[in-house]
Amino acid sequence: MTDATITQGEVSEGSLHRALDWRGAFWVAAGVPPLVLFSIGGIAGITGKLAFVVWIISMVMGFLQSFTYAEMAGMFGNKSGGASIYGATAWLRYSKLIAPLSVWCNWFAWSPVLSLGCAIAAGYILNALAPIPAADAAAVTSWVGAHLADYTAQSQTVIDYISANAGTSVEDAIKAVATTDAIAALTPTVRTWEAASIAIPGLGTLHFNSTFVIGVLLMLVIFAIQHRGIHSTARTQKVLAIVVLVPLLLVGLVPILTGAIDSANVTALVPPAGLYSASEGVWNVGGWTLFLGGLYIAAWSTYGFETAVCYTSELKNPKTDTFKAIFFSGLLCVVFFFLIPFSFQGVFGHAGMLAPGIVDGTGVAEALGSMVSSAKVVTQLFVILMILALFLSIMTAMAGSSRTLYQGSRDGWLPKYLSHVNEHGAPTNAMWTDLGFNVILLALASDPGGYFYVLAISNVGYITFNFLNLNAGWIHRVDSGDRPRAWRAPTFLIGVNTVLAFVNALFLGAGAKVWGYEGALWSGVVFASLIIPVFLFRHYVQDKGKFPAAVYEDMGLPYGSLGTRRAGLWPYLALIAGAAVVLWANWFFVLPT
Repeated sequence: MTDATITQGEVSEGSLHRALDWRGAFWVAAGVPPLVLFSIGGIAGITGKLAFVVWIISMVMGFLQSFTYAEMAGMFGNKSGGASIYGATAWLRYSKLIAPLSVWCNWFAWSPVLSLGCAIAAGYILNALAPIPAADAAAVTSWVGAHLADYTAQSQTVIDYISANAGTSVEDAIKAVATTDAIAALTPTVRTWEAASIAIPGLGTLHFNSTFVIGVLLMLVIFAIQHRGIHSTARTQKVLAIVVLVPLLLVGLVPILTGAIDSANVTALVPPAGLYSASEGVWNVGGWTLFLGGLYIAAWSTYGFETAVCYTSELKNPKTDTFKAIFFSGLLCVVFFFLIPFSFQGVFGHAGMLAPGIVDGTGVAEALGSMVSSAKVVTQLFVILMILALFLSIMTAMAGSSRTLYQGSRDGWLPKYLSHVNEHGAPTNAMWTDLGFNVILLALASDPGGYFYVLAISNVGYITFNFLNLNAGWIHRVDSGDRPRAWRAPTFLIGVNTVLAFVNALFLGAGAKVWGYEGALWSGVVFASLIIPVFLFRHYVQDKGKFPAAVYEDMGLPYGSLGTRRAGLWPYLALIAGAAVVLWANWFFVLPT
């Protein structure tokens, strides 16, 4: 169906341009490998010596799951928006609410890459332009020398320090307190500036500080690049990917080739004794909880190359290019998600990965640079590359998530205004919505504690989407087995991936609580439920209970008919079983005490 023949409530506000081959989609998805840098420190802190194993297991699962997504994408050459869109159609026969829920969960999982990436990038820019002085810096030493006489054994700060650090001498306490005060006095004002902070009950605190301001500016730059359409985006991504991924590949290979890997760092694999603990623990319930928590958050990165099929309606030849795009994107991710965590852990070890700059992400660039060379210029180069890597990931996220919103609108699940496309074929209203949503998230993520909260909540949506979509694979086989497919996955893989859907449900129930927020699972559920009133208004008020005509055409059904439910009760039983796994895992798995 063309825009000229739109009927029955279809939205006609332009369409995406077929300007890509599979290589273009591959380059747009090339922002996924740098996602390892978003949580490499956090996962190391949670899982200790198991960290590299977590990444490998998660990547293997993501690669297997992609074959189900590739098959579904090949069924809908006229759609965009990714696997959630293609899988959602399988659920339409069984519940109108499940389809938009899948799309919504995928979007609010991907979209926060913008805010999280910009928060880290802003931190690197601040470190470069207004660094906080080190304790051994000359300026700090000079300040301490000039003010040491101001401190005595009776100074309250000295008394407090000794109380908190039993056994410390008065002289050492005075030096420590003076050094802390010196760092605070010499820290540039921009690092502590904050225009306002707003506490949101049940969510966190929004911080409008220097990190927020820089992050917003970075988002606007990325928006401007993508405003010119997918072809322009793919060209920019190709340049960024080559500049970023080649040095990142060296980081993974050089320590292996030079023998810098310490075998003690990657053997005798046991979970840590607790969260961010340098001590080794045991394989008890607490240890398994930490391990599953690592797998939970790793999925947010390793599964992400499924975004390669977000651009099906922008491919010149979707019948051949769809599978190639996701398959080769998956192979690229296998290389990076296997190599980088292994080499990183092999060089730094469990204790080294617990450094504050590694855990919060701001020191990862320096660490990566040191794995290649001890020269200061190399470290500085990696800081620049880290910022570019973040740009690469953010570009991928905005391109994919905005097209999810766009197609969700075209298919009658999301508000109509999201289907607008500009003269370059860019879904600008969806992009503005992405940007506005992430401005709020950026204010939350501008605080280090809020960063992982955003990540933990958004991943509730991502795991939910994966559960629904992996089940959509077999539902499509049962209900639409006769529909043409550009590529057909081996049947045994469809079965394996159905099992993995429930493994993901296990990760969700056990893992969401690990990241310092007991209520992360329920916060994610609440946010997921927000789609219900949005969809009900669009579908029953605006569209009078019918989907746009293209939805029925894409399913090979007459207008207004959703077809026969050949799968019977099995989809409902899958939902009940998935919910049971999540609830049981959330009850059974507890953090080490």
